[in-house]
Amino acid sequence: MSPTAQRPLTIGFLLAPGVAVMDLFGAHAVFGFAPQTELHMLWKTRDAISALPPFPIAATTTFADCPDDLDALVVGAVPADVIADEEVVAFVRRHASRARYVIGICGGVLLLGAAGLLDGRRATTNFHVLDALAGLGAQPVGGGDVVIDGNLYTAGPATGGFEAALLVLAELRGVEQAKHVELTIEYHPRPPFNVGTPELAGPALANEVLAAHAWFFDPCKDAARAMYGRGR
Repeated sequence: MSPTAQRPLTIGFLLAPGVAVMDLFGAHAVFGFAPQTELHMLWKTRDAISALPPFPIAATTTFADCPDDLDALVVGAVPADVIADEEVVAFVRRHASRARYVIGICGGVLLLGAAGLLDGRRATTNFHVLDALAGLGAQPVGGGDVVIDGNLYTAGPATGGFEAALLVLAELRGVEQAKHVELTIEYHPRPPFNVGTPELAGPALANEVLAAHAWFFDPCKDAARAMYGRGR
């Protein structure tokens, strides 16, 4: 048995006011059902905050108390003001550089880019912000699958969190344990309308959805570009 399998895994999840909670739930379920795993929900304070869509959550571990060497750091989509927060960007940069694996889900990949963690690396995200990745130093990859570049695992929203976490769990604990968890949570997506990508949905619906959420993602792209530019 490897040393990693003999000790608890230490997994960190970045919280923030307005975090897209669905980006974290999938990865949280995967790692949470793995044995001997310590889960740290991370934010500046332990005060209650509201996620997006509205959902009350609170950190279990403050930035100051975060373990130095995480086995995985999971970052989901956060609002523009969080991406523009120098304390948050510095925290993510520091702990991502020390973590064994980094998982960026949906718009959370923008925060990784703002921290300079995408330079020269293949990465994906949601279809709202894929066009911003090249400007953050990344090699953008579309298509909806988990993209792996070294210890960086990036994915789109919702199911992406489950899939990236299962792949990382397989690296940390072996494929058999990842299979055990996949069956435990009965992960077997069956979308009822099969329109979960812009290609499947068609241009009319894709453009409608882009317009509906531009209020959130456009400022996020601007904030990520600005923070990335400061680090050049």
